[in-house]
Amino acid sequence: MAQIMVLGAGLVGKTIVRDLAQRHTVTCVDISAAALNTLAHEKNVSIQQADVRNPGLLKRLVAPFDMVVGAVPGHMGYDVLKTVIESGKNVVDISFFPEDSLTLHQLAVEHNVTAIVDCGLAPGMSNVFAGYHHSVSPLLRYECLVGGLPVHPTEPFGYKAVFSPIDVIEEYTRPARLVEDGAVVIKDALSDVESVHFDSVGTLEAFNTDGLRTLADTLRGVPDMKEKTLRYPGHAALMKAFRTTGLFGKDPVDIQGTNVVPLQLTAKLLFKQWEMQPGDEDCTVMRVTLEDATSIITYSLYDRFDSQTNTTSMARTTGYACTAAVEMVLNKKYQTSGVTPPEHLGSASGCLDFMLDYLNERNVVYKKEVTKK
Repeated sequence: MAQIMVLGAGLVGKTIVRDLAQRHTVTCVDISAAALNTLAHEKNVSIQQADVRNPGLLKRLVAPFDMVVGAVPGHMGYDVLKTVIESGKNVVDISFFPEDSLTLHQLAVEHNVTAIVDCGLAPGMSNVFAGYHHSVSPLLRYECLVGGLPVHPTEPFGYKAVFSPIDVIEEYTRPARLVEDGAVVIKDALSDVESVHFDSVGTLEAFNTDGLRTLADTLRGVPDMKEKTLRYPGHAALMKAFRTTGLFGKDPVDIQGTNVVPLQLTAKLLFKQWEMQPGDEDCTVMRVTLEDATSIITYSLYDRFDSQTNTTSMARTTGYACTAAVEMVLNKKYQTSGVTPPEHLGSASGCLDFMLDYLNERNVVYKKEVTKK
């Protein structure tokens, strides 16, 4: 039984805590007392209210623990991860931060730290699939279509936020990197909207977002790679209108002598519309297509809200991938020092099978299909 600290008590962070507490003792840290209080009576769980943006405080907090999990909002994720690495603690992180995590690789090597980053759904399992199959046979194409959606969409957004609204908005503003004909190209987020049919949910729209992350660097030999976000039809056009109007802007705007940051105001207002209410259920849809010289391999996922545990699908599909990686590090199944993107997990012996088995035990089931060319 290990001593684990989880940084962040959001929807995904809480799911990570509850899963790990089945086998370990866990302390969860968050600045929000309200978020922590939902974990106050969980078995094998302790709570600690603190601001982990303070490096000195964070180093003192993590000192007694065997391992750390990072599940904080993206805007603070890089600095928090850097501090944990400087503390010499192995860490698995799911924070979707804009900075390049590989810039911390040498720091992690110097501190003999195993730091697995982006270890959720996508980025996360999508990268694991890519890394595994590229190590078996060089890939010619990688495509990931993924989205977390309400089971019953309502107008005008057709969306519910199952993680930080500001992180969602960041996906709609950050330019998207794709690989076309072997070259990295930059496109606007929300561009190249196309309709895609899924038997589980019907027709959705897919649009460019910056989801390739480390794959654009680590799988440089793959000539075509892209990731698109899935939403119900019409969502992309609405978000483009918001962005064009300036409602996602980060620069303060003077409103009758008061400086207002449009993004902060928009996120606060949208959260009221996007927040899941009692009785709301979400689903997760993902299709990863991998093509090599002889085959087209597809991994498909359709997952639903777990009403028995009151756990969102996005928290399950993201959180359990993270806790699977935690178990691999604790069990010394993966021990490589440095920053490890999930595609490197996929190429490591036995890791893909371990993660799929772990997820299957929690009823997160990926369907694999192989078509010969």
